[in-house]
Amino acid sequence: MLQAGLYEQVVNKKLSEELGKISEARKYVKPIDKAEASKILAQYLAEAVEKALNVVAEKNKDEEKLKAQIELSNQIIALLKNSADKSSSLEIESKAEQLLAVLKENDPKLAAGKKAKDLIRPETSVAQSSLFTGALHEPQMFSELKKEIASADKIDILVSFIKWSGLRLFIDELKEFCDHGGELRIITTSYMGATDVKAIEELQTLTNAKIF
Repeated sequence: MLQAGLYEQVVNKKLSEELGKISEARKYVKPIDKAEASKILAQYLAEAVEKALNVVAEKNKDEEKLKAQIELSNQIIALLKNSADKSSSLEIESKAEQLLAVLKENDPKLAAGKKAKDLIRPETSVAQSSLFTGALHEPQMFSELKKEIASADKIDILVSFIKWSGLRLFIDELKEFCDHGGELRIITTSYMGATDVKAIEELQTLTNAKIF
């Protein structure tokens, strides 16, 4: 039974049946915005695919779970290829691997004996947004920023104000980043005098740094 409240949900057959039992005055349904259709439908499909992959995993033994999920993923991709670019090869390799890093051919790290797998990376995903709540058992934002800085070649920061007490936690990482040719751009404000002058002065000493 549908609970009262606000929704932002694609109407599927199951939901349509439930809505059919509700009077017109009690529900508000409108066509999907054409300009946002791809985004809305992609999100819906992502949730549907995730559920299907979980079901497939539950139906197989531990050693067969991932293989079964890959097979289902490739079946879905095969359907997409009929409508999308047929020349693209989107099938997932049977090795079931995930690319995590690539170094430039002339990266100094290679000369120093380092490999792409040695790159420092944050604990949180670099492909999805993360919410930092400050909980004890979660990664701290400043420590994640340090790791992000270490793996970046260009940094854009948009922040309401800058306090020295916060900046000092990773100013050394920013300095090293800039000294190695990284490009840093920061947009902030002086509204209500909240930004510390010391913080701006320190940032202005960095090479390749632009403060707006």
